[in-house]
Amino acid sequence: MYERLEATISGRVQKVMFRDFAQRKAHGLKLTGIVRNNEDGTVSIIAEGPKENLEQYVLKLHRGPLLAKVEGVAYSWKPATGEYASFTLSYD
Repeated sequence: MYERLEATISGRVQKVMFRDFAQRKAHGLKLTGIVRNNEDGTVSIIAEGPKENLEQYVLKLHRGPLLAKVEGVAYSWKPATGEYASFTLSYD
């Protein structure tokens, strides 16, 4: 059964390739969704897929890429909507 993960990652997570990291890890776990930078310096992620894969994804988000310093990962679970066909990186 598919679920939806909505997460906000805080710390030094912008300008350190965090969005690229999040997208690559999501592709590896066959997740769909989107990752974007927020004006407050955090990164937001919506990901959908099997709960087991999403749980593995959350663990990866806590680590982040080499140059990042993740201070927090706030997340919630919701029912999947199926609105994403792939996992994309937002440039807004």
